[in-house]
Amino acid sequence: MVSGYNDHCPGRVELTFPPGAAGAGRRVCPVYVGTCGYSYTEWVDSGFYPQGTKSAEMLNLYGRFFSVVELNYTWYQMARAEALARMVEKAPAHLLFAAKLTRTMTHERVENWPEQLQLFRQGIAPLKKRLVAVLIQLPPNFDRSIANRSYLAALLDGLHGVPVAVEFRHNSWAIDSVFFELERRGVTLVAVDEPSLPGLFPSLDVVTNPALFYVRFHGRNNEGWRSGNMQKKFNYDYSDQELLAWCDRYLYSMAARAERGILVFNNHVRAQAPKNGRKLATIMAGRGREGS
Repeated sequence: MVSGYNDHCPGRVELTFPPGAAGAGRRVCPVYVGTCGYSYTEWVDSGFYPQGTKSAEMLNLYGRFFSVVELNYTWYQMARAEALARMVEKAPAHLLFAAKLTRTMTHERVENWPEQLQLFRQGIAPLKKRLVAVLIQLPPNFDRSIANRSYLAALLDGLHGVPVAVEFRHNSWAIDSVFFELERRGVTLVAVDEPSLPGLFPSLDVVTNPALFYVRFHGRNNEGWRSGNMQKKFNYDYSDQELLAWCDRYLYSMAARAERGILVFNNHVRAQAPKNGRKLATIMAGRGREGS
């Protein structure tokens, strides 16, 4: 495997794999690196954004370093086409977007969720081809019960035709039958890095959709994870050794079986997410050259 940066797309690393046993030619898997959200005032205090940076200026500055961004705000409030159209117009041309499904359909599960789902689809329409995935982030108490399986199937049916990725937090979903069903539907299973605590979904290198693999790095703050405090939960700084180990154990294996991938960091406290994202991109590029 060899790799390298794409100079026209910051935060994108191209991993090139040798011909396969069947004689297939060399193949390239572009990997896009970013963070979960980008508009954090604490990133100004932490030095990622220059002093005095206003919220409206952050996306352009963010795009100087990264190739994809996961939109957090669409989880807190319904996506609106007018707002996203303005965002796309102002965003760097290379930047891709992942949009979280609104919490009314994942955590609150309101009775009129079918109408909410249609509003969401209308709201994200301006992203067009720059939408890499709709992220269905499910809560820790969403276990693999019959009712929950039926509800998730209905959500996926309602998002047919849109690229979808599912993140499970409950370990009951970590079974082959779930992976097979996601594969049948062409839905991406989100790989996670998070604390090793009982009941949580494990880190896996399973690829259910060859069009896209998706990894979310939450940090490994065991003490803060269930504290109820977001600053404690996501306060974690990955070491170079931890990122190297993740590449060797999971990431390269997934990239070898997918057309492209996205890696996003959720440890936003003190701008650790952009720091770790930039470091991982550097590691991927350097490790690929070492193995060439």
